[in-house]
Amino acid sequence: MLINLSGKIAVVSASTGGIGFAIAKGLVESGAQVVVNGRSEERVNKACQAIRSVFPDARLTGVAADLATEEGTAEFLSHVPVCDILVNNLSIYKAQDFFEIDDDEWRRFFEINVLSSVRLSRAYLPGMEKKGWGRVVFISSESAFNIPADMIHYGFTKTAMVSIARGLAKRMKGTGVTVNSVLPGPTLSEGLEAMFRDESERTGRSIGDLARDFVLAKRSSSIIGRAATIDEVANMVVYACSEQASATTGAALRVDGGVWDSL
Repeated sequence: MLINLSGKIAVVSASTGGIGFAIAKGLVESGAQVVVNGRSEERVNKACQAIRSVFPDARLTGVAADLATEEGTAEFLSHVPVCDILVNNLSIYKAQDFFEIDDDEWRRFFEINVLSSVRLSRAYLPGMEKKGWGRVVFISSESAFNIPADMIHYGFTKTAMVSIARGLAKRMKGTGVTVNSVLPGPTLSEGLEAMFRDESERTGRSIGDLARDFVLAKRSSSIIGRAATIDEVANMVVYACSEQASATTGAALRVDGGVWDSL
């Protein structure tokens, strides 16, 4: 399958590292003009340089803006008023007991994980509808259905993202615009690597091996028995953004390694 996104403008929120960076790189490789986003100019520039080191002819724009706020989103939209592909990747997570999570923390998770996606989708979908073509992907998680007991607030926001994506797919019915959510499982991203770095240096074991042990211990239902790579997640997202995925909408596409034990 040859995915060709030439002529398409793609926005990937929080794309200076991890899954978002891999998605941006995958979209560039498929010919899209990609807008890389992060909160700092330094990280945005570094990410763009890293992509250009692999794809020298990459069509890239870097926009530093905090999409967790209304003001930051408005600033971003002033630089990028239209797009054909929107990947709502911005998200935070933190292990925390339910009884220790105060109202402010609930609001913070909702603002960053949910409302950032809502604001961008609300801004870009009308233009996609007018063109008769568009792709929106919400990066949710297997935690949307397999709610972690130590991150209930995180799981809640990921469930909300799946719900919004499904509703928007129905709202855009018959317009040529598709809306889907992608559900990664444990993924060897910067966050997971940081969690194991000290132990890796202390024991001499690789981060990949430590991540595998983590998956087997904490996500024992995993069928692949390891963490996914960021590129494996990005591959699913790039497909969902493609012309070939025109009949895929309203779907919760799993890249969880079989963690969520359901048919």
